[in-house]
Amino acid sequence: MNEILTDEKIHEECGVFGIYGRGNIDAARLIYYGLTALQHRGQESAGMVVCDTCGPIGNISAYIDMGLVNEVFDRQKLEKLVGNIGIGHVRYSTTGESTRENAQPVFINYSKGTIALAHNGNITNTESIRKELIAEGAVFAGTSDSEVIAYRIAEERMKTSSIEEACENVARILKGGFALLILSPRKLICIRDPWGLKPLCLGSMSGITVCASESSAINAIGADHVRDVAPGEMVVVTEEGVTSRQILHSEVKAHCAFEYIYFARLDSKIDGQGVYAARIRGGRSLALRYPVDADVVTGVPDSGLTAAAGYAMQSGIPFELAFARNSYVGRTFIKPSQDERTSSVAIKLRVIEDVVKGKRIVLTDDSIVRGTTLANIIREMRKFGALEVHVRISSPPFLYPCYYGTDVPDNSQLIASGSTKEEIRQRIGADSLEYLHIEDLDEMTCHLPLCKACFDGRYPVG
Repeated sequence: MNEILTDEKIHEECGVFGIYGRGNIDAARLIYYGLTALQHRGQESAGMVVCDTCGPIGNISAYIDMGLVNEVFDRQKLEKLVGNIGIGHVRYSTTGESTRENAQPVFINYSKGTIALAHNGNITNTESIRKELIAEGAVFAGTSDSEVIAYRIAEERMKTSSIEEACENVARILKGGFALLILSPRKLICIRDPWGLKPLCLGSMSGITVCASESSAINAIGADHVRDVAPGEMVVVTEEGVTSRQILHSEVKAHCAFEYIYFARLDSKIDGQGVYAARIRGGRSLALRYPVDADVVTGVPDSGLTAAAGYAMQSGIPFELAFARNSYVGRTFIKPSQDERTSSVAIKLRVIEDVVKGKRIVLTDDSIVRGTTLANIIREMRKFGALEVHVRISSPPFLYPCYYGTDVPDNSQLIASGSTKEEIRQRIGADSLEYLHIEDLDEMTCHLPLCKACFDGRYPVG
C-alpha cells in the first residue's frame, strides 16, 4: 500500500447548536455532545455560552478558543459553565481571519443586558452595516460578519421593547445565508434566512428544546428531530414554551445543494431529505448517464464513498474500498519541511494494492477544485497496478464562487472555470472524466428548490 493525502476540499461552513431546558439541566455538557456531532462543519474554533435561568438573571458564562471541540473543552471547563440554556458554535472561517477574536459565539454586554450570537452563513451586505455601526461609535474586536450582526442587534435593542423585536428588525436588513441562534438571559431565539440557504432544525426531549444545524446533532444527545425551521421563520423558546412566526419572506427558495453533495453528515435529514439517500441517488445518476466497462467501483474517502455505492448498485459493478485512512493523523499534524522527501501526500491515505492491481477502476469523488489531489490519487493507483481509472464526480463542475458561507474560491482557483473537461482529464491523468449533470441535482434531492450558483452562476440573493 502507498499513502496519499486528500486535503483539497471545499471546506465545511460553520455549525450551530442551541438548547433550552425547563429545569436544572447541564446545558454545557449537552452542547458539547451536540458540537462534537457538528465537528465536520468547522475545525478551527469552538465555543459556547450558557445561562442559568434558575438563578439570578444575567448569570451568564462563556468559553471560546481555537481548536477542535475536545481540544477546547475538558471536564473542568465544562463544570464551570453552569446553566440550563445555551448556544454553541464550531467554526470554519469563510469571512474574517482564523483568530480567537473571530471565534463564536459572539458575546456582548450592553446597557440593557447581555446577548450572545452564533451564526452559520455569510452576509453579503456586512460592510455597509459595519460602516453604519462604526459611525455610531461601535468598536469591533474581530472582522467576522457575525460580530456585526450581534452589535446591530444590541443597538436595535436600545430602541425596541423586546429582544425578539430587535432580532426581527435586524434580520430584515440582512442579505445572504444565515442560520442565527441568539441567547438572551431568559430566551433562545432561532432565525433562518428566507431563502433557506443555511440549514436549521428543531428537536425536543423531556422538557428540553434543541436547535441545530443538522438533525444528527439533535439525535446525538438523545433528542428527537421534530422539524426543520422554515425559511424566514423565527422561533422563540422561553420557560413558557416554543412560539414561532414567519418574519421574512421570499418567493424564491434556494437550499444549498452542497449540503447533500458533501457538507452534511450521512445520518442527517435536511429539509425533509435524507443525506445518505440523496448521495446514493447521485451515484446512481452517474452510472445511468455515464456507464463504463470496469471491474471495481470505489470512492475517495470519505466523501466519495456513498456516491460510489450508488454507482455500484446501479451498474452492477462490485464496490470495494481501495484506500485505508490513517485515523491518527489529525488536523494539527506537522507537515514535513521542504527538504524532506516525505510529503503530506504520503501520510493520511493509502492505496490498497490488492484492490486496484490489474483492475479497471471507477473512482468517485464529490468535487474537483484545483485537481492536484485527485491527480496524486490516480498516479498512486496506477503505480500499484490499476489498468484504467475512470473518474465520476458527484457534483457539476465548480465554475463560480460562493458568497453565502461556503469557501468555493474565486474563478482563478477553480480548474473547471478555465479548462475544458478534456484538459482536466489529461491533467489529473484519468482515462475518462464525467461530472454529475446539473439536472440530476433535482433528482438527487427529490426536486427540492436548490441554490446552484457555484455551478450555474445564478445567485438567488443580490
